[in-house]
Amino acid sequence: MTQVGEGPRAAGSAAGALGELAVGDVLAERYRLEEHINDDSAGRQVWRGVDIVLRRPVALVLRTPGGASAEEMLSAAVTASRVVHGNLIGVYDAIDEGERAYVIREWIDGTALRDLVAEEGPFDAERTTSVLHAVADAVSALHASGMAHGNVHPGTVLVAADGRVVLADARVDSTTSNEADVRSLGALAYFMLTGHWPRAEAGRATALPDARRDSTGSLVAPRNVRAGVPTYLDDLVMDLLDPKLALPTAQVLTGELARLDTGERLLFGGNGTLRFADETAAPEPAPRAATPRLMVAGGVALALVVSGLVLAVRALNADATEPSTAPSPNVAVEVSATPAPQPQAIKLRNDQVRIVAPVKDRDNEKQASNMVDGNPKTLWQTTGYTKSNFGNTAKKGIGILITLDKPQVVSSVTLELSAPGASATLLGGSAAAPDSRAGDKTIVDTYQQVAGSQAFGKDSGTTMVFSTDASTQYQYLLVWITDLPRDPNESDYPYRVGVQEIAVEVQ
Repeated sequence: MTQVGEGPRAAGSAAGALGELAVGDVLAERYRLEEHINDDSAGRQVWRGVDIVLRRPVALVLRTPGGASAEEMLSAAVTASRVVHGNLIGVYDAIDEGERAYVIREWIDGTALRDLVAEEGPFDAERTTSVLHAVADAVSALHASGMAHGNVHPGTVLVAADGRVVLADARVDSTTSNEADVRSLGALAYFMLTGHWPRAEAGRATALPDARRDSTGSLVAPRNVRAGVPTYLDDLVMDLLDPKLALPTAQVLTGELARLDTGERLLFGGNGTLRFADETAAPEPAPRAATPRLMVAGGVALALVVSGLVLAVRALNADATEPSTAPSPNVAVEVSATPAPQPQAIKLRNDQVRIVAPVKDRDNEKQASNMVDGNPKTLWQTTGYTKSNFGNTAKKGIGILITLDKPQVVSSVTLELSAPGASATLLGGSAAAPDSRAGDKTIVDTYQQVAGSQAFGKDSGTTMVFSTDASTQYQYLLVWITDLPRDPNESDYPYRVGVQEIAVEVQ
């Protein structure tokens, strides 16, 4: 249950200095700590607590030290507290005690969008539109108050158990602007449709897998990443991410998404501006309930198939005040004659994974098959170490070798981990090596980072998705782990990590 987003690391933050806090502690003589939920990438701790005065659950976001170094966090919280909106998280209090500072906010019983997509896979068009509408509405409300959010990201969007979508964790820095927020809405939609985050276009690097790109480095459209993405939504996302196009305001975008979210059809008028009409002349559909639809798998498909028309951001910015006398052009439907191949998951066998350790032991190597048995309750786990970098030994890492049956174009490699905070890189090679310590050394010395993949640092979550450039063939892949998270339940050798499942997708 993630209660805080993934944002830029705050200078001087150190979650470790908050380690003296314990369940039952009462802060400001009012807020009792009930459970430590997680630490975010900005070095802050998040706790579930109880307001003992009002007797309601709250979330506490703490960082150390307070004072000037916490000014950004506290200032953003105070400003956000002035905006009351159903899709914005409620901020109740902001306290600076000098040695530490903390924000008290609404407790959301739900899941971060980042984790929801990792668990369930990319969303369909209807669900994507619904969530995007909710987040855009929240951003629009902030902009109307004179505030930009500055941190729209899959980790800062929470989906409650009742389907409510909530935007949290506003930030204020030199990159914060209304335009950056709107651009990030396009990136958010791209992530929901594909499971990938367009880093360069969004202007924010994260541990999420980068968007798919062609051989020139250009962004691959969502409908070319997976089947079933309708043209109108594909065009909207790509236009929001195109730096050459002017962006609509959040308010304008929200208005158009509201119409899409109720199933109305889009038609261009003669002057190129947007109109909405029902081509079948049937009665207008009644608006659906705001939240429960998010929890329904499948459901009624979004009736937004537009004959010969596309939705583009430039249309949202078009001047609709003066009618045009020019005749309506006939716009042809863009159809791809040769759709891009879709990634296919392959079922790995026990003999296709093994542990690689050129120095010291291959930790628990007999457990390797647990990573491909389809059961997340079983896992392969490293032994414990005294330090995150494997202690004061010559051992600099440990790896998982994946051997495919033949060289193939690999789309992605996904790891489900037992805990967040590990560091890892995906390496690839063209030749096998003996199942021995010498062979392990050859693998580590000769394999290179897989083209297009990104390394995960200590701010990674429990899901690592290594994407590739989807053009180079590999038969041998090595997930090389270099840092381990701390296990709070262990004391003597507390640094370890487990891998529950590994999934490989190929073209």
